[in-house]
Amino acid sequence: MRAKCILPFVLIISFVSLLIGGCGFMEKINVLNDSENGDKTEALISANKEFSWDIFKKLNEEDSDKEIFISPLSISSMLTMALNGAEGATRQALIEGLRYDGISIEELNGGYSYLIDRISNIDEKVDIEIANSIWIRNGFDVKQNFIDNSRNFLNAEVESLDFSDLSAPQTINDWIARKTGNLITNVINPPINADVMMYLINAIYFKGEWTEAFKKKDTFETDFYAYDNSTDKVSMMQRTGKIEYCATDDYQAVRLPYGNEKTGMVVILPKDDINKFINKIDHNWWNDLLGRLSPVRDLNLKIPKFKMEYGVKELKKSLAELGMGLIFTDSADFSGIAKDLYISRVLHKAVVDVNEEGTEAAAVTVGEFTITAIREPVSFIANRPFIFIITDNEEGNILFMGKKLYGDR
Repeated sequence: MRAKCILPFVLIISFVSLLIGGCGFMEKINVLNDSENGDKTEALISANKEFSWDIFKKLNEEDSDKEIFISPLSISSMLTMALNGAEGATRQALIEGLRYDGISIEELNGGYSYLIDRISNIDEKVDIEIANSIWIRNGFDVKQNFIDNSRNFLNAEVESLDFSDLSAPQTINDWIARKTGNLITNVINPPINADVMMYLINAIYFKGEWTEAFKKKDTFETDFYAYDNSTDKVSMMQRTGKIEYCATDDYQAVRLPYGNEKTGMVVILPKDDINKFINKIDHNWWNDLLGRLSPVRDLNLKIPKFKMEYGVKELKKSLAELGMGLIFTDSADFSGIAKDLYISRVLHKAVVDVNEEGTEAAAVTVGEFTITAIREPVSFIANRPFIFIITDNEEGNILFMGKKLYGDR
């Protein structure tokens, strides 16, 4: 898909970062440090922001001429489930790739439990759902401790399923559809390969109305100057009022709140080439931007309505370049889940709809776990003609030999 526009492209970058707890005014909310479901972990919040920008920049290298929309929280949530079953160098690769250095697995699990509960209930006027699930091939033995941790800390649903049944992918896709408000309906295609033993899945759904909506009568059609130097038409929303804003030599930015202003969308407009701009920024830059935002009276705001769909995107290359290559090889150690497993694919799909009323968005991340070798039971059934030989076992000398062609007669 050709880069359609600059403004929507940068708009969605920051929207996803807000969902992972990176938003400045989200951090200003007076929340309890302790939750019945876990503890707030500042190191996890910081790591998630760092990973968000790192994975976005990697995908932007692949898709520099395409629009991008992802949920870093969905990706990191699925991989954190996998981390609970990883050992040795595989665990370390996930820790480093997810930017979790120095955070214990207990802190991570408690931090995610807190994060899921907080985000899901952050604003009564905003609908957010975060869901995890584990799908296991019938008969495949997964360690109970892994299942218990996934259920207790990450609220994961666990299901066994006959993967050989051609309806199995639809069963999983139906779960994805329910958890994403039917915005995402088809991620796994039949048939499921015989060596696939398990899927770890995270789904996120967001629907929020602007605190101050745009009036439809003020929306107008106008030109948009696209990345490839062509001119497109867009439906441009507009309103004037008190809006948080900042500007530097490199960009302008605004923040538009949803509901009770506990979530919001940051729109960033670079002054020069967007890809060069993205290449220079990171989580520290993001924190600096949030600190610069302040209310401006009578700001004349214009942003386009848009819908965007990204994926199903294979994330293996980008995750490997962030240091997680080991998890995709048969040297991976997920023995905390089961023996001889590795991640064969990480699939990600996200959609967003921005209009006068607000924003609806959803994302899903699927980790496909494959067994390194399918071990069928060994059998030897001499129910057809065979040769038989009596030998000297020490030196291999043949004492007798024969051929059996028939049964008892």
